[in-house]
Amino acid sequence: MKRNLFMLAAALVILLFSMQIAFAAALLREGSRGAAVKEMQKVLIELEYLKGKPSGVFDKATTEAVRRFQRDRQLEVDGICGPITQAELKKKDLKKAPEAAKETETREKAEQEAARQKAAHDKELHEKAVREGQVVYVSATAYSAYDPGNGHYTASGTPLRRGVIAVDPSFIPLGTRVFIPGYGEAVAEDTGGAIVGNIIDVAFDTHEEALEFGRQDMEIYILEYPW
Repeated sequence: MKRNLFMLAAALVILLFSMQIAFAAALLREGSRGAAVKEMQKVLIELEYLKGKPSGVFDKATTEAVRRFQRDRQLEVDGICGPITQAELKKKDLKKAPEAAKETETREKAEQEAARQKAAHDKELHEKAVREGQVVYVSATAYSAYDPGNGHYTASGTPLRRGVIAVDPSFIPLGTRVFIPGYGEAVAEDTGGAIVGNIIDVAFDTHEEALEFGRQDMEIYILEYPW
């Protein structure tokens, strides 16, 4: 019995030791050496993240190369080549560093410009609404096509999306264009059983955005009536 217990304990120790070795082998970091490091360096050199020839030694230059690669691929930037980074390196459609960085920069500039234009447009609409529009005090809730029980189309037959509000047509006629501070321009295209009087429902593209908006008492501006 004791002999069997001893053999079982020894087998467990060997198994745990083997697992530790396998896990350590999966993590290539500064100080690591061997064929796996060399293969990783070959890919980094090909992608222009690393210069020179593959040495099989994970040095400081290799760490920085891994960091740049991770940053461009939007991975955790730690300079350690673990399973996720290794899987990314093995992809067949990888682009070279300058091209990947240029793509990222172009995308970020486009997003910034779109945000700037929207902010300028909203500011212009707000100023015009304050100057010329009719101010209406409302109690605003929010909804989306992905809320339980909701469909994907409005009472007007249009897709339920951001930029739509549900209204009581006797208070705000369908087709009315409004400006909502903090939200932007919207059109009254929907109705609802609980939307009575000065209550409006502001549409979002996701259930999470609708929850974040919550319920707000606010002033909105009538930009244009449908007639």
